[in-house]
Parts: sequence; C-alpha cells; structure tokens
Amino acid sequence: MRLGAAELGRTLGERATLVQFSTAFCAPCRATRRVLSEVAGMVPGVAHVDIDAEAHLDLVRALDIVKTPTVLVLDADGRIVRRAAGQPRTVDVIAALGEAV
Repeated sequence: MRLGAAELGRTLGERATLVQFSTAFCAPCRATRRVLSEVAGMVPGVAHVDIDAEAHLDLVRALDIVKTPTVLVLDADGRIVRRAAGQPRTVDVIAALGEAV
C-alpha cells in the first residue's frame, strides 16, 4: 500500500516521511512526537506527519493500526518500508530512515 497527501493530509517528504498514529491521552505519543520531529529536523528531505487515530478510523483500519503510538516510515514514493508500535528511540528512527532513503 502506498500513502500520499490524500491519505495523510500533507505532502510527503522529498526523501522519506515519518507517519505517527497517536491518540489524545497517550503519554508515549507525546514523547514519540518529540523524537520524530527532532529527527525530521536533522535529516534533510524528511517530513513528520502526526495523525489522530481516532479522527481517521478508516485509515487506521486499512493499515491495521492496533496500538498508539504506531510509526510508519515511508519512502519518497509513499511505500511503507518500516513499521513499529510503541515509543521509538532516536537511533532506531535514524536507522529505519536508512532503509527508506
């Protein structure tokens, strides 16, 4: 499955996109948001998109998202190259980006 601006509500990064599915009362989601924003700011051409899982249930179901936070790493064409549930470490996010770019 490929994701694009129509599904995400935002254009993809030139090189990769970090897509985070969050919910309002999820404490690990806030920490994940900080990590992904920081990495996106450090790596040129990488975008971070935070999606409210409760407001996008069709997409959550289509992607079989069962836990928040869930992070998808997309390549420049919107293909999912990595998926992880739970709060990621910065080093793991950077390593996952290596697969996408």
